[in-house]
Amino acid sequence: MNIRPLYDRIVVKRIEETETVQGGIIIPDTAKEKPQEGEVVAVGKGKRLEDGKVVPLDVQAGDRILFGKYSGSEIKIDGNEYLIMREDEVLGVIVSAGKTAKA
Repeated sequence: MNIRPLYDRIVVKRIEETETVQGGIIIPDTAKEKPQEGEVVAVGKGKRLEDGKVVPLDVQAGDRILFGKYSGSEIKIDGNEYLIMREDEVLGVIVSAGKTAKA
């Protein structure tokens, strides 16, 4: 992937949920909601404040995040779909059992 987000923007790849169908009902892809979980692929340098200082982002490449249903702008690069969004659109970082949360 050849994209570098600017400032406080991040590039996210949606994580498709595995679907278990009960009762043999198959829901077509057009009727499914898009997942609101993704993996951060790339991050910008940080948010530039009014005084010119740059504050680094809390999320890093490789983090699994939750975001709002209508967050970000969808883009397609090399046949893959990504979202570009600001860090403040991220609702939370998913921490696995083996990792500890950042303070």
